[in-house]
Amino acid sequence: MNPGAIGYLRQDVSGARRQWDELRIRSLAARLGYDLRKVAVFGPETDRPSYRLRVLVGNLGVDAVIVPGLEHFENGRVPEDLVQRADVITVSPEETFARWLIPPDSAADMGSR
Repeated sequence: MNPGAIGYLRQDVSGARRQWDELRIRSLAARLGYDLRKVAVFGPETDRPSYRLRVLVGNLGVDAVIVPGLEHFENGRVPEDLVQRADVITVSPEETFARWLIPPDSAADMGSR
């Protein structure tokens, strides 16, 4: 079974590119092997979008949120409390904000065990 993901975009940011952004989210999810459960589309009238996105991540139990770009988040930054719950992957540029990182020494130590 593939890990779950949701897509996320802001309607007001995507504008006329909304369908294109959704297609790019779906394509990247498929290429990375995620089971894309849904694409959440919020507008400027959406109250507390970061909170709602975190609740959606928790309710669906997904491992990742795929977003067209950082401009879809407030102030162009990934919310810290979101990345504590799921990896955040941007389509352009393709980048992953991981929940945790393997410390460099840990990877080297694993080979000596």
